[in-house]
Amino acid sequence: MDITRKDTAEQEIDADFTSLKGCAAAQRALDYYLKPTVSEFEVAERFFDVNRNISSEEALVHASDLLRCAAATAYESADNLHGASRDLAFSVVHMIDMAKAMVDRSLDGDQKD
Repeated sequence: MDITRKDTAEQEIDADFTSLKGCAAAQRALDYYLKPTVSEFEVAERFFDVNRNISSEEALVHASDLLRCAAATAYESADNLHGASRDLAFSVVHMIDMAKAMVDRSLDGDQKD
């Protein structure tokens, strides 16, 4: 089998490739895949976090209150809309109400125990 000059030219290695040593993006990628503590550190730096000392019941009560406020806000927004936008906004109200009912039901279940 005879290798032609054209075949060898396609197989040549690109000598213009520069090293990624010192490249910040490459270092972040390596850190992400090779250092598990890097991703854990980012979790600790969140803007909003739930107090780890809060009980499940307190968290559910607060979630229920937040859902009630979200439903009121969505309802008021939907009330000023027309057509398909109004329908979509009221569907958001309905989904929030369903989520609130689930949270309230789980609170009722906790009180019976």
